Amino acid sequence: MKRRVYIETYGCQMNEHDTERMLRLLEGISYSETKEPKEADFILINTCSVREKPEHKVYSALGRFKKLKEENGTIIGVAGCVAQQEGERLIERIPYLDMVIGTQAIPLLPQLLQTIEVSGKRVCETGFDKNGKYLEAISRRRPLDEIKSYVTIMQGCDHFCSFCIVPYVRGREQSRPSHEIIEEVKALAEGGIKEVYLLGQNVNGYGKGLKGELAFPELLRQINEIEGIERIRFTTSHPRDLSAELIQAYSRLSKLCEHIHLPFQSGSNKILEAMHRGYARESYLEKIDRLKETCPSIALTADVMVGFPGEEDEDFRQTLDLIEKVRFDDLFSFKYSPRKGTRAAEFEDRVEEKVKQDRLFILQEIQREITLQRNQDLVGSVEEILVEGRSKQSDRDVTGRTRSNKIVNVEGDLNLVGKLVRIRITKGYAHSLRGEFVSPQCRLQSANCGAKSSEMLI
Repeated sequence: MKRRVYIETYGCQMNEHDTERMLRLLEGISYSETKEPKEADFILINTCSVREKPEHKVYSALGRFKKLKEENGTIIGVAGCVAQQEGERLIERIPYLDMVIGTQAIPLLPQLLQTIEVSGKRVCETGFDKNGKYLEAISRRRPLDEIKSYVTIMQGCDHFCSFCIVPYVRGREQSRPSHEIIEEVKALAEGGIKEVYLLGQNVNGYGKGLKGELAFPELLRQINEIEGIERIRFTTSHPRDLSAELIQAYSRLSKLCEHIHLPFQSGSNKILEAMHRGYARESYLEKIDRLKETCPSIALTADVMVGFPGEEDEDFRQTLDLIEKVRFDDLFSFKYSPRKGTRAAEFEDRVEEKVKQDRLFILQEIQREITLQRNQDLVGSVEEILVEGRSKQSDRDVTGRTRSNKIVNVEGDLNLVGKLVRIRITKGYAHSLRGEFVSPQCRLQSANCGAKSSEMLI
């Protein structure tokens, strides 16, 4: 009998990909996805604990689903980082919770669920998989309208930044063998995938610990040669490990999109040292300069934190100064909140909540203006977009992303989905662009990162 599962996902792209993997596994035991919790036989909350708000959402969601448990006997589980961090404590705290499954126990999901169904026993599995089996690809049937796909290449982090919970809930850095990644990408290309998004908490550390394995730039080069793949993206990069070879890849690999997410967290050396980031503002800015020299059209995004313990007005000013110098295309900004188990959670000299909120507001207002200006600067240029589907803005529009990862809405039909098309940008907004077709269904040739788009298209 076909049963239904509802998965609610919080957090990053890694979590979104984990949700996809869990859905594939559940297909194997006759579960299909539903978007309505009340229709589900099994509800799973895939969690994030990197920031405070997603963690709070978990407990709020569990409260919402309690009634479904009481009325329908719905099986309820928690997966992801909060599950890994809290483990048995979640089971003890939430009496109607049936399952807790950690970040490296995803392959065990079907058997854990079947144990609950047969015995009614509550289960908790948060062990780490030293053999890396949890990173293996899971086969699936690809929907016909899917044109891009995530591919996990590594997981975990060895840096132990003082504020970060990732090494504790995702483990130390583990890389997948490159031949497995290459084969997965080839299979995706054969199935019609045009864009692959390589995932890892620190992709720059790819290959560490695997004897004779490729470094990340060489892995990118080999993926670049796979026929059928049109675009390559990746996230996330740690500035400490950003190599000269990876920077040069932006000028040498035609399919590598001109965008990098490079979190800096603070513009103050004092705070960076307290965060244990392993670099100074000067070296970060030097790498940004080298990226811009190598690839003038590159789009830069980053994470930044305000209110870290000990942050004074001058430290915050230095963060704003770095933002003005770099002029990021966008920033993911947030207030520091202590994560249990991290060193920074024990730091004194906490910043008052109101001060953190005020600083965040100032920073976001500055970045909002920069992002708007960066988008407006593109008006009149011609960009390549990969059409992804119907726009959320209008039923008459389709939407896609530029190589620099900016959303573009344009009037068009769904038969353009999956095609690379040329768009002239007509308007720039705070969160998206608007354009018009230059030559419908006419794809661009390989872009030269050192050339302006107008030079490439004339």
